[in-house]
Parts: sequence; C-alpha cells; structure tokens
Amino acid sequence: MQQTVQRKVVSLLVDNQSGVLARVSSLFCRRGFNIDSLTVSATNDPTVSRITITVLANNERELEQLLLQTERLEVTRQVFVLDEAKTLQRELLLLKVAATVANRAELREIASIYKAKIIDLSPDSMVFELTGKPQKIDAFLLMFEGYTILEQCRTGVTALERGGMHQHMQKPAQEIRAAQLPLPGTCCPR
Repeated sequence: MQQTVQRKVVSLLVDNQSGVLARVSSLFCRRGFNIDSLTVSATNDPTVSRITITVLANNERELEQLLLQTERLEVTRQVFVLDEAKTLQRELLLLKVAATVANRAELREIASIYKAKIIDLSPDSMVFELTGKPQKIDAFLLMFEGYTILEQCRTGVTALERGGMHQHMQKPAQEIRAAQLPLPGTCCPR
C-alpha cells in the first residue's frame, strides 16, 4: 500500500529566547522530518515568537508523535497544525532574471499577469517581487523556465487562521502549560 505525502503547516508559539529555534529544528531532524520551509516571527507579545514550519508528512501517526514531543519542550507554549481551508498562507519571492532589450516586454507581461512588482531594472537584469500563496509562487517560477534566472530568494510560509481569535490563542500561557503532557520520565499525578 502506497502512502500519500501530505504538506502540513505547523505553527508553534514559543518563548522568545536564544536557542529555541535550534531545539525545535533538531527535534524535527531527529524524528526524520525534512523541513520544507521555516519562518520565525515576532507576535504581539514580546515574550512569544511564532515559528511556522512546513513539512511533508507521509505518516499521520509519526507527525502526531512529533507534535507531542514538540509540545513537551519547556520553551513551547502551543503547537497546532493549520487547516489549509481556514488559513491564509503567504510567501515572498525575490527573483532576478537576465533581461535584454528583446525580452523585457515579455518579462513585464508575465509580471503583470501575476501582479508581481519590478523592483529593480538594470541593463542586463530585472528583479521581481511577488507575494502570494505557495502555489502562486510555484506557478510564477514555472513561467521563467525558458529564461535565465540569475538569483532567487524565497521565504518560507507564514500563516494565520481566518476569523477572530482562534481558540488556541484564547487561553493564558499558564493554563496552556498546565494542560501539556508531563515530560518523558516523570511521574504522572494520580
């Protein structure tokens, strides 16, 4: 039986302190998950950072185990998988393409169709900026297969769920910590 690989976007709220990103990413590595994209950002609380990780998962059970272990890190406040149907996801792409007098009009037309900005123009190149869903970025890059890409820089996914405050954001940090599972090797209260 062949397993299907699914793209999952995991959002973590963590303590804003040094070494947190290394601990989280090494846990993903030890569990055999390849991180497809990763972004770290500030939140409206200066003591909390948001880490958004995109992984390709072919085993739901292994992903659940990874999330449980991530929740057990003392620097983790919350971990949740974002539902793609209820989530706004965005990436930023900067793309430098070789440009000549002969192909500039074609390049401008592609940019116009995708609503990309031309942020730099020199005699031999053009730099585009595009923000959008990962699928839009992929489609835009596909249009440049016949051109010479000089440089490319693509951020990872950043995402928020639609609507008002999500249920995971409504609990105070102390309540979240109390609800987390005990650390491995510690006794559970009876």
